[in-house]
Amino acid sequence: MFLKFRADADDGDRSPWGSFWFSPIPFKGAPHQVTGDAAMRLTAVYACVRVLAEAVSMLPFVLYRESADGSKNAEKTHWLYRLLAVRPNDFQNPMEFREMMMMHLALRGNAFAEIIGNSAGIVTDLIPLHPDTITIEMLSKTNWRYIEHLPDGTERIITRGSMWHLKIMSPDGIVGMNPIQASRESIASGLAAQAYGLRYFENDATPGGWLEYPGEFKDDQQKRNFRESWQEQQSGRNRRKTAVLERGMKYHPIEVKNSDAQYLETRKFSVSEIARLFRIPPHMIGDLEKATFSNIEQQSLEFVIHTLTPWLVRWEEAIRCAFIDADEGLNCEFPTTTLLRGDAQARSLYYHNGILDGWMTRNEARLMENMNPLDGLDEPMRPLNMIEEDEAETQQQNPQQPPGSQQQPDAPDDDGPTQARMHALAAAAADRIARKEWEALHLAVMRKESLTDFYDKHCRFVSAVLGVSEESARAYCRAQHEYVIENRDDITDKQFADIAGMRLQRLALRGSYEPLTTRI
Repeated sequence: MFLKFRADADDGDRSPWGSFWFSPIPFKGAPHQVTGDAAMRLTAVYACVRVLAEAVSMLPFVLYRESADGSKNAEKTHWLYRLLAVRPNDFQNPMEFREMMMMHLALRGNAFAEIIGNSAGIVTDLIPLHPDTITIEMLSKTNWRYIEHLPDGTERIITRGSMWHLKIMSPDGIVGMNPIQASRESIASGLAAQAYGLRYFENDATPGGWLEYPGEFKDDQQKRNFRESWQEQQSGRNRRKTAVLERGMKYHPIEVKNSDAQYLETRKFSVSEIARLFRIPPHMIGDLEKATFSNIEQQSLEFVIHTLTPWLVRWEEAIRCAFIDADEGLNCEFPTTTLLRGDAQARSLYYHNGILDGWMTRNEARLMENMNPLDGLDEPMRPLNMIEEDEAETQQQNPQQPPGSQQQPDAPDDDGPTQARMHALAAAAADRIARKEWEALHLAVMRKESLTDFYDKHCRFVSAVLGVSEESARAYCRAQHEYVIENRDDITDKQFADIAGMRLQRLALRGSYEPLTTRI
């Protein structure tokens, strides 16, 4: 039993002018003769296939090993990473290989690559094969082999384990459905409209005409002779020359407007039909008729989520099934983060919220923007008004050692649980405000802002978070301003956190600012 999906357009002529190498234009065939190569003559089909092929081929390939805690450790020395991210074979780079395979998938519904391995069982090359040259021979209901039809007329058998087969929707689970054949009528109508336009403009946009003769020709031979003479005088280099009519003849041009034939509407509908077939937003193939500035960005995101992601998952699952053992602990993906970043303002807001909410570090944001990491930016930040439960319990048990300080502020003698809880909360809030102040101070210095203006704004923040009067918060900010001015050349993160934490904790517990009697 054979499942064939070879093109019927090839008549076997391999000469330089044979149909094996090219097909004549315009398209003059029935819908069942529409092949992937013929469909590519439509610019809409070419654009859709190109969008898909380039989108898949330009994404990075990531191979990683998953830890028990869910962390991902990149594997760049594994043979599979070298195969798909460095060099799939001797004559293609990774982008060319994936682009070719994706083009086969989009036009034929199937993509094939022969697996070449060494004596150690490691795959060294993936050789892509054209789907039109492959036939599948069923050996049983669940087993088959591949037959490659070579240009010299011979055949070569490839076992199932030696072929990497990617396919799209399949009614039998063996051969993917050809999208061009499934929509051949729509594509054939587009090709027919394109061929009509070509013929129309080749004829100087004039359909032709007819001659009115009041008499009669003596016989059919005389009529044919006159027609051939007329065509010779009015075609080729004689086109548009003045005609001389005799015996009362009149020339009547045929006037057929493209609007009457709905030509332009047919071409536009063909573009929409093809975009619908490949699920490509029309603006990505140059159709901006219904696009607006407000919906293009949303359509681009929908392209990544609803169009590109299913293709990428199909690739990832095919790689896992063919090359990764279930117990090996490896996984792979084609990350699309860069395609979902949006504009500069959206990215800035994304990083800002991620860093302040604590689920992204500053170095992670720098890496996403292709900037090198900096020392001291690997720790996640936490919101000022939140505290983890285990930290609160630790501070309740040891209230004399709040985080970020070396000296405990003066406190009443009452060591009851309520007082301990107040000390723990005050220490946690002070530590977070101090860290926030240090980060904001760094940004102010980088932006060359005035420290006076910075602390004028910061005092309102301190007053709101600690629930103290603005006058007390302002006194704290004045003291901090003086401390920064005096020690700006040699101050360290720890020294700043100690001083600010002590002052803020005293301010939170007493409700009013009192200067420190001991310097740290």
